[in-house]
Amino acid sequence: MTPMTAESESPDGPMSAGTGRPVRLALTRRAGRPARHLADLSRDERRQVAVSLGQPAFRADQLSRHYFARLVDADETETMTDLPEGARGPLLEALLPRLLMPTRTLSCDDGLTRKIAWRTADGALLESVIMRYPDRATVCVSSQAGCGMGCPFCATGQGGLTRNLSTAEIVEQVVHAARVLRRRELAGGEGRLSNVVFMGMGEPLANYTAVTAALRRLIAPPPEGLGLSARGLTVSTVGLVPAMRRLAGEGLPVTLAVSLHAPDDELRDELVPINTRWPVAEVLAAAWEYAEASGRRVSIEYALIDGVNDDVARADALATLLAGRLAHVNLIPLNPTDGSSWRASAPAGQRAFVRRLRERGIATTVRDTRGREIAAACGQLAAEPAGRARHVESATTVEAAGAANGSSAHGNRVLR
Repeated sequence: MTPMTAESESPDGPMSAGTGRPVRLALTRRAGRPARHLADLSRDERRQVAVSLGQPAFRADQLSRHYFARLVDADETETMTDLPEGARGPLLEALLPRLLMPTRTLSCDDGLTRKIAWRTADGALLESVIMRYPDRATVCVSSQAGCGMGCPFCATGQGGLTRNLSTAEIVEQVVHAARVLRRRELAGGEGRLSNVVFMGMGEPLANYTAVTAALRRLIAPPPEGLGLSARGLTVSTVGLVPAMRRLAGEGLPVTLAVSLHAPDDELRDELVPINTRWPVAEVLAAAWEYAEASGRRVSIEYALIDGVNDDVARADALATLLAGRLAHVNLIPLNPTDGSSWRASAPAGQRAFVRRLRERGIATTVRDTRGREIAAACGQLAAEPAGRARHVESATTVEAAGAANGSSAHGNRVLR
């Protein structure tokens, strides 16, 4: 289909006028709405659906517990013994349709990192990644199929935007990861999902309504939701200022991660095109508002690009912007992507950048690069069709339809 373009939009409508020229998003196609799923609905709404099917309202609670507490897959109807056999079919059809089909799974890091490519019912493609560490397990989820922000060093941004994901399509990536860990399908034995990062495909705050609803589902205890700690959730943004300010008023104590990548507008205009609309000063002002409202430290994401943004002068400029603020710098050595000639900072340059920030009193860490061999690291997610997936070395490939353990595929981690 012929690509389309559209004016960049805020979470629920056109963006307000701002500094700089309009940002244009590449849309590859328009799609219909995904099927209704219980994760899209509040508890009361689910109960209303059950009643409309001639069932007691509590049947919706029972089905929700199977999904959020027992992590039962929709295909495992025989385990739902508390639901009358005659009621299962209509309830599942109305509240637990299959939204995501796994098409390809890749694993690396001795089986501790797993990326899954998903296809939605309407053919949109996305990816998510599960990463297991000694003290935690993290899933990185996509909020959009593709991305319209156009950052030139990011594979997702180079591919353009297909569509927003629904609340349930986002939540399903997380529930799937929790299921994988509980069922010992990832190396290291049985585990529990502790962290969710919205750093996969897409700009989360450009899909504001679905993302905030997904956050509430993930935090709410069963049967309303998955019961995760809000402190384990991180939402990343390239700097959609109105949405950042709106998020500060949601009462959701999640971590906000700002993909800054440059301390000055001249360079950031090139690296993060939305900066022409909301420049560095406005983005950081909104970040500090969020920190004050939430009491949570803001994570400043900064991809280190050799000879582009990794000089000590820019480290000094970044330190000046962050001095005295509730912030932490997360440095990300640039991961290679097709179509980009940029590369990660040399080790000496990286060390000098880190040293200068720390000398200036800025809390700084360098992100552990996971999944690079399977194009699952920050900026590498592209959701290529299985037949066109890039060559991968030193990785285990599992075609979802023929997985040896008979289960559906599994996913985990990304960045933009």
